[in-house]
Amino acid sequence: MKILLASSEATPFAVSGGLAEVAGALPKALVEKGVDVRVILPLYACVTEEQRKELKYITNYNVPVAWRTQYCGLFETKVGNVTYYLLDNEYYFKRPGLYGYYDDAERFTFFSRAVLETIAFLDGFKPDIIHCNDWQTALIPLYYNCFYRERAGYEGIRTVYTIHNIQYQGIYGYELLNEIIGISPPDYSLIDYDGLVNFSKSAIECCNKVTTVSPSYANEILDPWYSHGLDNILKKNLWKTTGILNGIDVEAYNPETDPALKYKYSASKKANKAKCKKEIEDKFGFEHKPDVPIISLISRLVSHKGLDLVTAVIDELLNTTEVRFIVLGAGDSQYEDYFRGVAYRHPDKFRLELGFNPTLARQIYAGSDIFLMPSKSEPCGLSQMIALRYGALPIVRETGGLKDSITDCGDGKGNGFTFKTYNAHDMLFAIKRSIDLYYNNKAEWKKVVTRAMKCDNSWSKSADLYIKMYNEALS
Repeated sequence: MKILLASSEATPFAVSGGLAEVAGALPKALVEKGVDVRVILPLYACVTEEQRKELKYITNYNVPVAWRTQYCGLFETKVGNVTYYLLDNEYYFKRPGLYGYYDDAERFTFFSRAVLETIAFLDGFKPDIIHCNDWQTALIPLYYNCFYRERAGYEGIRTVYTIHNIQYQGIYGYELLNEIIGISPPDYSLIDYDGLVNFSKSAIECCNKVTTVSPSYANEILDPWYSHGLDNILKKNLWKTTGILNGIDVEAYNPETDPALKYKYSASKKANKAKCKKEIEDKFGFEHKPDVPIISLISRLVSHKGLDLVTAVIDELLNTTEVRFIVLGAGDSQYEDYFRGVAYRHPDKFRLELGFNPTLARQIYAGSDIFLMPSKSEPCGLSQMIALRYGALPIVRETGGLKDSITDCGDGKGNGFTFKTYNAHDMLFAIKRSIDLYYNNKAEWKKVVTRAMKCDNSWSKSADLYIKMYNEALS
């Protein structure tokens, strides 16, 4: 089986969020299972000089963009056992950052068309499936159906479209059809939605398989509350939709070997976790109290992460409970300012670190007893899986991938604490349940931590499900 995974970002070359981690980790896991997976992405300015030295120039060619053509240079490199193709166009991609430009629609229209043009120049590699990810690659299934399906060398290719976050769909005005997209009027209906151009809608209509990054999210986005307007299209295409829970890189996130940790530990030898907790106390200037639980929240500080629930009850929690609370992240000024106020009101219990430091994040996971993730919606979520790995018991709302990866330990079998309704005091009750277990039943607490650390959230498990889905697409 040959898979060409198209993504607008992928580790280690270009990273802005979870999509890059998926595009970097899933191919690695699939290759280990004997699948020939290659990744294709733009050659951005952020690709380092050291990485550029490893790039091998293959060729260049022109790519149609509506009524004009644009240069595309093809470079190849290898990271581990995975081959990467990087597509060069300095006009579109030699810029700071990955997204947020006035012409993003044109940039990723070019990229989608370039992916298909590139196949003709991949000597000895014709993909069975092109796996597209999010709106930036959503025109690939549309273009394949309109222009490439019957072209020599392209016959029989299947397309898969993964929705990582349905909020981002690639919605633009109708003027793009002639100026940028360049399909003929009979095909307009494939991309038209509510009088606008919708990139994601076109992919859902044209691809062979639609996937989301968790089973629960696949069900949730059929509801208008979650779907951002695409529920009717998704219901129409439900027959080809499936949800596959993302994994994490269990080699990178491993408290037994993590170079970010001074003291290493594992599920069977947890003694050093207490030393990691002491380090976090010292780092954040807390008085050393090993028997007081530390709750952490590591997140973008934005509304859909459930921060309005946190702000509603955090003073009540800190006023009535002996606990420490650490927030690491950055985002909307309203939340940054609010948490600054909390730090001022509770100098002995609360700490705020604005920004994101990956090394510090791992140290906080290792030093925490409890990890809070009360998202309003969460397609998959990786932080709760990382927290499990480091033995910080997650408290999550039952939504998307959080629901699929965390089960409440109230029945003696779970790996964390959950609450269902989007309600601040339901969340507070879950927090107080976790604190009560920590203080009053140490034996059970240790059992739950061990169970959490042994959870299998590896990409190997997810890769098996992707292989099954690819086979369904081919059949």
